[in-house]
Amino acid sequence: MNYGYIRVSSERQNTENQRFEIERFAALNKIVIDRWIEEKISAKKELKDRKFGKLLRWVKEGDLIVSSELSRFGRNLFQIMSVLNLLLVKGAKVLTIKDGYKLGDDISSKVLAFAFSLAAEIERDLISRRTKEALAKRKADGVRLGRPKGQSNTLKLSGRESEIAELLRQKLSKSAIASRLKVHRNTLVLFLKRRGADRKL
Repeated sequence: MNYGYIRVSSERQNTENQRFEIERFAALNKIVIDRWIEEKISAKKELKDRKFGKLLRWVKEGDLIVSSELSRFGRNLFQIMSVLNLLLVKGAKVLTIKDGYKLGDDISSKVLAFAFSLAAEIERDLISRRTKEALAKRKADGVRLGRPKGQSNTLKLSGRESEIAELLRQKLSKSAIASRLKVHRNTLVLFLKRRGADRKL
């Protein structure tokens, strides 16, 4: 199947120019567009939230995607390379008009596939390394990493002190109170200990 893919970044823009470009290109190259995918959305949106993300799941070996330019696919070079690598692995083809780009089953495409996968691996390694270095520096600076112990338990019941106090006055068990508050019994016990220590309950 041959897909014509069109994307503009905002509702104020229209898709007519890109559609005209693709229709003219298809006519000159005797390509029949079987299905059009149009969307008005920023490339900053995650692929899963875009029609293009669905298209990437649909395509199969032998399918062709025609677009006005590569920038329609992603927000940066790395994302575009990831998309092209995925399409190449699936055996799908790409033609872009302004760039004159062609992705198919020829040797140059296979070389590009190797370059894409290598670049992606290097990028993942760099991100991992930068993250580890940043965490090591924060630790060396004395910053405590991770969520403070017990913080989530405190936040779950924070602001419900009067409700808990009333339930305790009614002589309900801690298990029954925890069930009513939709928390684990241990969460309630820890909360009571902390509030008892600072006399807020």
